[in-house]
Amino acid sequence: MKYIFKKYEFESQDLAETRIAALPHTEDEEGNKHPSHSHTVVKLGNVVVEQGTYDEEGNELTAPVLADKYSVDVLWKASEITEETEAAVLDEEGNVITPAVTEIDYPYGWSSKEIEIEEGNGVHTFAGHNFS
Repeated sequence: MKYIFKKYEFESQDLAETRIAALPHTEDEEGNKHPSHSHTVVKLGNVVVEQGTYDEEGNELTAPVLADKYSVDVLWKASEITEETEAAVLDEEGNVITPAVTEIDYPYGWSSKEIEIEEGNGVHTFAGHNFS
């Protein structure tokens, strides 16, 4: 299985929650919604961009500085967001002459919020996956 690790920043937690809620879900008999997708979404919140300082007893001297934007990491399951744009061409025996053409199609509202980080995986990673 192929997965794609992406990082996002939203102007607010509400906007992030709206985008997450728009991912495929099912609803049970009691009206509770449950994800029906296989993507892994981690809400990081407003991450610390500058550490606070503290004295020997743990008293805060300088408050930490938080990012203005709400961060979310997603490990997308590629097969669930891959669209076929051109069908494969087969010969009479069913052998592939030209393979299908596919592209990744992220859900509405995600691509414009994607961020890049300079190096490493940032404040969060998914075990066995490197941010790219």
